[in-house]
Amino acid sequence: MIYITDKTDFKITDECALTLGKFDGIHRGHQKLLSKVREHSPKMKTVVFTFDMNPTYIVKGITGTLLTTNEERRSVVERFGIDYLYECPFTDEIRNMEADDFVRKIVSDLNVKYIAVGRDFGFGHNRKGDCKLLEKMAPELGYELEVVEKETYEGREISSTYVREVIAEGDMVTAEKLLGYPYAVMGTVGYGRQLGRTMGIPTTNVLPIKTKLLPPNGVYASKVKIEGETHMGVTNIGVKPTVGNENEKGAETFIFDFHEDVYGKDITVELYYFIRQEMKFASLTELKAQMERDIAFTRDYQFD
Repeated sequence: MIYITDKTDFKITDECALTLGKFDGIHRGHQKLLSKVREHSPKMKTVVFTFDMNPTYIVKGITGTLLTTNEERRSVVERFGIDYLYECPFTDEIRNMEADDFVRKIVSDLNVKYIAVGRDFGFGHNRKGDCKLLEKMAPELGYELEVVEKETYEGREISSTYVREVIAEGDMVTAEKLLGYPYAVMGTVGYGRQLGRTMGIPTTNVLPIKTKLLPPNGVYASKVKIEGETHMGVTNIGVKPTVGNENEKGAETFIFDFHEDVYGKDITVELYYFIRQEMKFASLTELKAQMERDIAFTRDYQFD
């Protein structure tokens, strides 16, 4: 997959099948759109057009709102066999562009012959653009438009809002059903206080970017992907109340039957099941005993 970012002007000469939107979470509804554009491959190049929203959120001081970071979104889209992921910077020029001008620019720059969008898709200045505008402009610009119905789960339309709600509740089982894959945290392993090592339970520490939405503080049955291999583990989401005064919320994972040095390496922590709330223990001995119970529970947990 070709990944384009930090560019407001990018051109493709091949005919393209396009879907566009925020694609936060890449849930099953988004995946339906990806499948629609993939139906036009290899006759056309497949393109996902989205925005680099992270800097905008950071400037506004909003934290913990994004289901996927840019890198996580890139990783998921690539798994679906898409040719291009175009992550356009959300500049003032793009933000204030009128909807019809935006359509003309995208269709011309990317040589678009087919567009798939969800029924509630909105775009352009003040979100004045919608499916009706895309349908109206199709004959003029020479593309086919397909408006795709929403995917549902238990009678409710799947959306990024729905996914955020269940993650905020710590319901990782339902989150996986909505996403079609486990909710994950990607990041580079950093150094902690290494107290887990002194207890015989060494852990890896990942601090995601501030805009990443994390579930409630607590302990989760997890899997960890490292350099193409997958390992079972127990992950604590939180600030380590027993061992210090850390202020940053992160993901600390004990990886089962794993003894390699992974400091500085990128890993993906998949969260499958909420075991218990994060709590403060009177001593490291009590903490170790509870961690051993968490490990035993996870070893018996029936992962999908």
